Amino acid sequence: MSGKTILVTGGAGFLGSHLCDRLIEAGNRVICIDSLVTGSKSNVTQLMGRRSFEFIEHDIIEPLAFGGEIDQIYNLACPASPIKYELDPLHTFKTSVYGAMNMLEMAREKNAKILQASTSEVYGDPSVSPQPERYFGNVNTVGPRSCYDEGKRAAETLFHDFHERFGVETRIARIFNTYGPRMSPDDGRVVSNFIVQALTGQDLTVYGDGEQTRSFCYVDDLVDGLCRLMASGPETYMPVNMGNPGEFTVGELARLVLDKTGASPRIVYRDLPQDDPHRRKPDITSARTRLGWEPRVPLSEGLDRTIAYFAALLTRAEETAERVS
Repeated sequence: MSGKTILVTGGAGFLGSHLCDRLIEAGNRVICIDSLVTGSKSNVTQLMGRRSFEFIEHDIIEPLAFGGEIDQIYNLACPASPIKYELDPLHTFKTSVYGAMNMLEMAREKNAKILQASTSEVYGDPSVSPQPERYFGNVNTVGPRSCYDEGKRAAETLFHDFHERFGVETRIARIFNTYGPRMSPDDGRVVSNFIVQALTGQDLTVYGDGEQTRSFCYVDDLVDGLCRLMASGPETYMPVNMGNPGEFTVGELARLVLDKTGASPRIVYRDLPQDDPHRRKPDITSARTRLGWEPRVPLSEGLDRTIAYFAALLTRAEETAERVS
């Protein structure tokens, strides 16, 4: 994969910044596109100033003119946590649909291979578990999460149609819950929520009865899967699940975080948000057989790394606050 010019939308976000790191390490030139609505330049500080890295602040709901050659496009731009994407549902939907259209047009113009970061949310609150790619899902089209769920489903349709009609070489990754360093402490996702609450002495908030399940994939594993999918042959143009098939209840995760942080807060329960899925478990048979990929970092090890990241982040924030005061 070395020596290519690769455009990454959402490249200053949690997942995108790790992908930029991996691509640069492999010897590629990376153009990072981000509107900074949810991304942060701090996530790519380590890459700024390198000749092989370029940052462009741009919202991909608007067309992007780029004069040079591009070999590959990773389309990761879109808020991925309910708290963030529900703030402006129309913009979220436009990011998925207009953004996909604009990037596909660029891929067509540049004759570039393009990968769409889709989501397990296309399955909605599934009636089938584990969820295989052939499952069409159970999605509410008029709920608070619909802007994200339906936006991603529409983006998949655009990728399919550009492939069929124009021969654009497309890839679609349906990403399940991913965690790790550089998650935003206020993004509302369950791993970051629990860790920040535990480290700051707050009660851990569990929505519902805690028996709903999630499958947690460490970010390094997920990035490896995306790179393998991009490098795969044209036969992998249909969606591929990317996630960890290990299934944990939210209650189990809360207790594990408390144990690892040594925190003593209690677990409190709140009403489950509308359309929040009860089960998340990917069937990754396709990724295993076609890409030779499966997650390798156990949840316990990944949590240790993520807790260390947030502990350092909170310490720096406290030191900054003390200096200011």
